[in-house]
Amino acid sequence: MLFHPANIAYWIFLAIGVLLFLLVILSGGGDENLELEGDVDADIDTDGNFLPLEILGWLGIGKAPLILLLAIDFSTWGVVGWLLNVVMGNLTGTIPQRFMGLGGVVFLSSLGLSLFLGSTISRPLGKIFADFGEDTSSDRLLGCVGVVTSKEVPYLIEGKIGQADVLDNSRNLVTITICLPQWAKVVPQRGEQVLIIDRTQNGYLVIAKDSTDEELWLDNS
Repeated sequence: MLFHPANIAYWIFLAIGVLLFLLVILSGGGDENLELEGDVDADIDTDGNFLPLEILGWLGIGKAPLILLLAIDFSTWGVVGWLLNVVMGNLTGTIPQRFMGLGGVVFLSSLGLSLFLGSTISRPLGKIFADFGEDTSSDRLLGCVGVVTSKEVPYLIEGKIGQADVLDNSRNLVTITICLPQWAKVVPQRGEQVLIIDRTQNGYLVIAKDSTDEELWLDNS
């Protein structure tokens, strides 16, 4: 049953996934992340009407490099599809082949399971690949733009920290701790963009992107 013709499609999916994983490794962490407008989780939390973003977020899009997500999806689709075919073959005595019968059930079931698994493990696995390929310099994120994922960004003097997702210059998705300098006037909220301007002992200093604070910082730079 291992090399039954009905399993050829799943072996092809698995081979595509393996090739994409090799490409991720060779590229040092993955292709450019498919960035949604703002943060997917933030949009879902703040407005339940964003059904397309909710679906994309569930699929894992916008939370990890797209090429890594595809590698996981294709690999799991191949493995899960092959396993389901073998199980059905053992139960019925023959591998399901007809798409309009059990073969179609296996095909669609394996697709759904692979999308779920891909969404679940893509982000933590993406961070592992990012750590593998990223620059170790603590200053590599200076000048980069991030999206706030905490409720808001606190001031440094408050002794609190916020969080933001940032694409560094190597297009690695990184989650960092952030806070505002004392002179900042604009307090960024969840889903808004921030500009990283300095490094602190506990994280990074940021200011609101495209704000009067950015203009003031550029004038004094």
